[in-house]
Amino acid sequence: MPNSTFAFKQFSIKQDRCAMKVGTDAVLLGAWVFPNGSKNILDIGTGTGIISLMLAQKTSAEITAIEIDGNSAEQARENFNDSRFNQQLHISHMSFQEFAKQAPKKYNLIVTNPPYFQQSLKSSDELRSNARHADNSLPFDDLVDGVIKLLDEKGKFCLILPPLEAQQFRELAEKKGLFLSKLMRVKSRADKDTAKRHLMQFEFKPTEFSESVLVIEKNERHDYTEEYKELTKDYYIHF
Repeated sequence: MPNSTFAFKQFSIKQDRCAMKVGTDAVLLGAWVFPNGSKNILDIGTGTGIISLMLAQKTSAEITAIEIDGNSAEQARENFNDSRFNQQLHISHMSFQEFAKQAPKKYNLIVTNPPYFQQSLKSSDELRSNARHADNSLPFDDLVDGVIKLLDEKGKFCLILPPLEAQQFRELAEKKGLFLSKLMRVKSRADKDTAKRHLMQFEFKPTEFSESVLVIEKNERHDYTEEYKELTKDYYIHF
């Protein structure tokens, strides 16, 4: 059973009431994203609030997090309030679709660790299923349309997806006018041939995108690569 509290170097995450616990995907995205002078940041589907807190650690931007699940939203609020970054963090309990209809401003940076299963067997746990399945709560079409509405013209949109869903998302995004500008392929082990996740950054103007590969572990479990340690060292206590 996952720990009810997950401690990082500068904040802690309580997660006993959240459908999705702290995981490697969220840590990868939060560590990889570079706010680069952003004033307003939006975190879609914040869950425990981990990505918002990771970004707050490296920027003074105002960060708005939205979460459709009530228990997760309340726990994210608690995690925000318990942190030293609480003044710059705000949480809204609503769907992204509703938020996109009424949001009064645009954002320099939008991030999400989104639900991604499109047509797979669903969990018997409804909350966990909603958090993992895009067709339950946030289809890719709705995500792209909302981002296009809310992203500043020079802004950046970052997310993490498995390779197949990443390709599907990229094709859809580019049809609608969002273009890939940065890609990191993440492999779980050095001896694995295929990437486990794709970290992607999109912008409105097409450009030559930079591409890199990150390997998390060497050839043994918990034997982490120097590159992974370097990426996450500001957060993980043991790095």
